[in-house]
Amino acid sequence: MLKAGVLGAGHLGKIHLRLLNQSEHYELVGFYDPDQENAKRVSEEFGYRVFSTITELVEAVDVVDIVTPTLSHFDCAKQCIESGKHIFIEKPISNTVAEAEAMVALAYKHGVQGQVGHVERFNPAFTAVKDIIAEPMFIETHRLAEFNPRGTDVPVVLDLMIHDIDVILSVVKSPVKNISASGVSVISDTPDIANARIEFENGCVANLTSSRISLKNMRKSRFFQKDAYISVDFLEKKCEVVKMKDAPEVPGDFDMILQNAEGIKKQIYFENPDIEANNAILDELETFATAIKNKTTPIVSLSQGMEALKVAKQIIQCF
Repeated sequence: MLKAGVLGAGHLGKIHLRLLNQSEHYELVGFYDPDQENAKRVSEEFGYRVFSTITELVEAVDVVDIVTPTLSHFDCAKQCIESGKHIFIEKPISNTVAEAEAMVALAYKHGVQGQVGHVERFNPAFTAVKDIIAEPMFIETHRLAEFNPRGTDVPVVLDLMIHDIDVILSVVKSPVKNISASGVSVISDTPDIANARIEFENGCVANLTSSRISLKNMRKSRFFQKDAYISVDFLEKKCEVVKMKDAPEVPGDFDMILQNAEGIKKQIYFENPDIEANNAILDELETFATAIKNKTTPIVSLSQGMEALKVAKQIIQCF
């Protein structure tokens, strides 16, 4: 088992502590939080060991789970990596692209593994269809959330949209060609609503919309490709695949048949892939442990986290 420690015991940090504690892949050693009152409260309530400094925690573990505010990601990661510790780091990977590039270089230099917490890659609705998504040419995403003061210190692009950016970059195997976007600040100092259009060199176009002041929550993505339409509801954990094939000579009474101007007939049919219930955060943590043990590339590598941040920053620069 890998000895693990957590930096940050806020809302998400407490979830990571609980899951690491129950995982068969890790031995939870303890955590550090700069807020001494919060650290004491969490330690007393759950029985986790609290460390008095980051250095003490880093020295005691094999893996450091960084669940701190984005502004501190790089400094925390740098200390861990230079101490030879593997890092799991929440999204976004860092505050700036320069920091992300430095982090990737440091991890390579010191021979440690790193994974970024883009949890939607482990959403069961997405994992059920990700192998079906092949060369999509149009993608549309909507990620809408009811207002929550937590997270408004950064633009909605880094708070919400970056999830969809990462998912899109994972399925479109082509460099980004052009980005255009617009954003509106409604209640925060940074944009609360944003729309972006990402054009790829292979002709694929992705249209992304994010809002954190919506009346209802929504996390939906639609992928259009030559042979299929694939929809993923990340919130409800549902997916649907619509495909076309040559129509049978004698269609059934309930077959859905389309005929074009040339008389070619196609049959529309639906697939509902099996969705296996999971805890996505636990899955991302445990697959990281497997990558460390097998010395393989993590499912969401530091480099991939850096690429998602680069696109997010390009979008923000459009505002």
